[in-house]
Parts: sequence; C-alpha cells; structure tokens
Amino acid sequence: QVQPLPISGQVRVQQDDQQPHAQLALPTGFSTLQTELRTASHGIAAVVTLQHRQQGDTYQSRAWVNELYATHDAGAWQFSAGKRVVSWDVGYGFRPNDMVQQEERLGLASTTLEGRPLLLAEHFSADTAWTLAWVNPTSAAQDSTNREPAWAARMYQHQGAVDWHGFAHVGAHSGASLGAATWVATDELALHGSARYINHTTSQVVLGGSWTASNQLSVLAEAWRDGTAQQRRSSLLRVSWQHEGWTPALDLLYTPADQSRVTTVALAWQGDRVNVQGALRVFGGPPGAAVMQLPVRRQAFVAATWAF
Repeated sequence: QVQPLPISGQVRVQQDDQQPHAQLALPTGFSTLQTELRTASHGIAAVVTLQHRQQGDTYQSRAWVNELYATHDAGAWQFSAGKRVVSWDVGYGFRPNDMVQQEERLGLASTTLEGRPLLLAEHFSADTAWTLAWVNPTSAAQDSTNREPAWAARMYQHQGAVDWHGFAHVGAHSGASLGAATWVATDELALHGSARYINHTTSQVVLGGSWTASNQLSVLAEAWRDGTAQQRRSSLLRVSWQHEGWTPALDLLYTPADQSRVTTVALAWQGDRVNVQGALRVFGGPPGAAVMQLPVRRQAFVAATWAF
C-alpha cells in the first residue's frame, strides 16, 4: 500500500507599511498571504512557498522552491544533492563565515530561507563534524558572489564548553578565503567570535556575547568590521525577554563612521500553533548618514502565522 506523503507547513498573513521620504512618491504598504508546504520521505525533502501580494490595486502571485534535495545516509557519512539551506557561523547580526547560504542578517520580518544548489558530503562523530560542499555547480564563473560556483568546507570540534569552527572557501569569482570561529557558553553567559580572511588582503571580524538571567531576560552585544563594505564598522545591542509565550525585543544598530542608527522594536507571541508578531524599524542619523539616503524612514509589519 502506498503511503501518502507527510505534509506540514504554515499559513502566514502579513501587513507591511513604510514611511518614505517626503519627496518620494512610494507606495506605503502591502498585504501578503503566504503558504509554506513541507514534506520529507524516502530520502527526499522539499519546502515550497506560495505567495499572493496586494499593493494598492496591484496583485502579484508567485511560487518558489526553498529546498528540494535528496540525502543518503551511509553511517558516519551523509550525502546530499539538490537545493538546500546550509547556514554556518556563530554571529547574530553579522556572519562572515556563512560561506554557503550567505544569508542577509537583521531582516525586519523573519522569513524561510531559500537554499543554494549544491552537492554536500558530511562526516559526523561524537564531538566532530566535517562538511564539504560544491555550491552552485551549474552556474557560470562570472555570476555574482552568492551565485558563483564555489567549493566550501567546514570543520567543527566540541570540547567541553567550547565549540571550535574552521572554514575554507574557493569561489570562481570571489577567490579564496579562510575563516575560524569559536563559541564559549555557560548557564548565563555566552561569548563568540568569528574572523574571515579573503584573498589575504581583506578581513571580516565579529566579536560578541550574550547574558541571560534566570527570568529569561537576555542582553546581546556585538561589534564587527567588514572590510568588504563601505561602512566597515558596526555595533549591535539587543535586549529581549521571554515570558509566558511573549517575547518583546529592542535592537539598536549603530555605525560610528557616519553615526547611522537603526532602532527596531518588536513583539511576538507564540502559542501551540499560532504565532503573532510585529515590529517597527526607524532609521536615524545626521543628514549625510548612509541610512538617511535610503528611500524609507520607517518600516513596520504585523503578521499572524498558523502552523499545521
């Protein structure tokens, strides 16, 4: 007897709004209905997203595949082929060694990532893991950095309260880079750091830590330097609290070079199957600051998600 595919997922309704510069005639808001479907059976896993968006009198519907890959379990080895999300590194606001996924961090609303085409080999033991990935194997060499064909490798070692990570990447467009990261955690305090050196000339570094009290009040601080960016130094302070399903949070992102400030206030509630969240983001700084050149001054959203 053929068994039906196990299907799970979620339905999300979201309303976004934004305040543009006074001189820009931008649409101020849009509504989104999004359904995400997941299945996994016989070594095949898939995640598909269906989205319908309305902005004024304009409607847009589209669909895409977040993940679709096959896996083969060979004892300590596991092999994968297809489109898959592979996120690396230890930072919160900035991850220099996220060499495969290259995820954009600090988005206003959380979204399911879209994976990269790859071939993946992984080896696991009690305290170590090795990963080798061939990313975007069918792309052209001149494609942009996150679509270029590349080889990436990661080593993980767990020793007591310390996690060690080593990384390597060779891209057809971006060249070679090496990286390392560490994570040290106790019951209340966690410290982390990550560094990447690109073509022996450019560096990316992040240092941070978080403290969590017994009442689930948490404070996270990070500072990073990105040698590939125009505004190279940034710092982040995040304060959050979890209490009976509620999670209020405050994020402050600051760039000292031009005194850019990004302030985000968020509130989320998590039930058994329903999640409700909303956030407001405000961009500030002197008239010449980079964030003041963005087309919007404020962004906000509210969303409700039902899981099935």
